[in-house]
Amino acid sequence: MKKIYCLSTCSTCARVLDEIGAEKKGFSLQDIKTEKITPAQLDEMKEKAGSYEALFSRRALKYKELGLKDKQLSEQDYRQLILDEYTFLKRPVALVGSKIFVGSEKKTVEALKTATKGK
Repeated sequence: MKKIYCLSTCSTCARVLDEIGAEKKGFSLQDIKTEKITPAQLDEMKEKAGSYEALFSRRALKYKELGLKDKQLSEQDYRQLILDEYTFLKRPVALVGSKIFVGSEKKTVEALKTATKGK
């Protein structure tokens, strides 16, 4: 399975998708704004990433608005926040077989390119 959770309006997501050639490589794309992440999808991502915190974006505007940086968040808090507000998912999230690639850091994108080379 090759799937990417992203935002169609996010220029960073668009750059990463273009860089890895997602369209040519047959990735299934899910725009998390128009098609919400299900609890089962999020739980699958957590299994591969190791924690909900690893999937959580502290760059989201609501992170500061809600005063979350001053709170001690549990794994269940991270899970619920991501399910309630799509902007809390660190994007893009790519699933390639049993592997997961979270975010747009250069090393993550390079690892994703390597994992999909020739596929």
